[in-house]
Amino acid sequence: MLRILTAGESHGKALVGIIEGFPSNVAISVEGINQDLTRRQRGYGRGGRMLIERDTVEILSGVRGGRTLGSPISYIIQNKDYENWQEHMDPIMPNKVDRRVTKARPGHADLTGAIKYNFTDIRNVLERSSARETALRVAAGSIINQLMETFGIKVASHVTSIGPVAIKERVSDIERLLKAEASEVRCIDDKIADEMMAAIKAAKEAGDSLGGTFEIHITGVPVGLGSYVQWDRKLDARLAYQLMSIQGIKGVEIGYGFDNSQKPGSEVHDEIYYNDNLGYHRITNRAGGIEGGMSNGENIIIRCAMKPIPTLYKPLQTVDIETKEAIEASVERSDSCAVPAASVVGEMVAISVIAEEFLRKFGGDSVEEIHKRWKNC
Repeated sequence: MLRILTAGESHGKALVGIIEGFPSNVAISVEGINQDLTRRQRGYGRGGRMLIERDTVEILSGVRGGRTLGSPISYIIQNKDYENWQEHMDPIMPNKVDRRVTKARPGHADLTGAIKYNFTDIRNVLERSSARETALRVAAGSIINQLMETFGIKVASHVTSIGPVAIKERVSDIERLLKAEASEVRCIDDKIADEMMAAIKAAKEAGDSLGGTFEIHITGVPVGLGSYVQWDRKLDARLAYQLMSIQGIKGVEIGYGFDNSQKPGSEVHDEIYYNDNLGYHRITNRAGGIEGGMSNGENIIIRCAMKPIPTLYKPLQTVDIETKEAIEASVERSDSCAVPAASVVGEMVAISVIAEEFLRKFGGDSVEEIHKRWKNC
């Protein structure tokens, strides 16, 4: 079973990841992983941390001579900002510099985490709950995606809204989605992209932040990933679960889910056709490639909603957990909008779920064994 574990604090020495259940003999490109890490760090509205960190991965185990061994893959991403935080974040030595945080930010894990783990310093919470952790999941997803590409499975994403600015059309051509890579906000419409950047700029100048939505498309997924036989094996449920684990994601939609809820069934369900060339197929894909908890052979389409970042440069009112006095919330270095970055994280998380279900159906110890099972299916 494919499994990803992460560890590390935002300003600690490094971020550490482990991938279990990965097959042997898969060619791995470190350059490809680093390219995906760079994609995560780009985007209009990112904060000053991106000027410090230039994330690159170092693989420690599970790969030899550029090919996986079938044993756990471990890797690290160094936190270059650690040198500025070492006297406060040293794992063993007593802290020489006091950078305690006692003013909880509304909308963040701060207060609840401090209560749950009995901390008097909120930094113990925010260091781990930070979205910096997603760098590890992007690296893992990039490794996993290199496996999926050998089976013709591809993933892409684009931003569909930032604040009130949104693309109205639904895009189905994955090649068109690649245009998002050239956009500072990962938007495929240049005019809408300019409006998105203007909205982000206005929010930043006001000391505010913006959320938005992004869409993930996955092509080449075979019929039958996931299952209807048990609730926790449904593919859409597994995708929603893992995508909701991305920091700031508050909603997940499969296909045209919310629009479909307002229409009669005759305008929602995708009619089924058959011919010798295409086999079973559909000419619409309002279900987003998943029916009854299983992939149906059509493109998988997922839309995620991200809330505005809770760190505001015009802070909201809160309570100091030390004095219990009313006060303005803490201000940590932060982004004004991270929706474009989140769409890249979403890609890597989604393809990891697809890979887990793919290996459940076609799995083997080596990539050669998996290819044989896949071709014979």
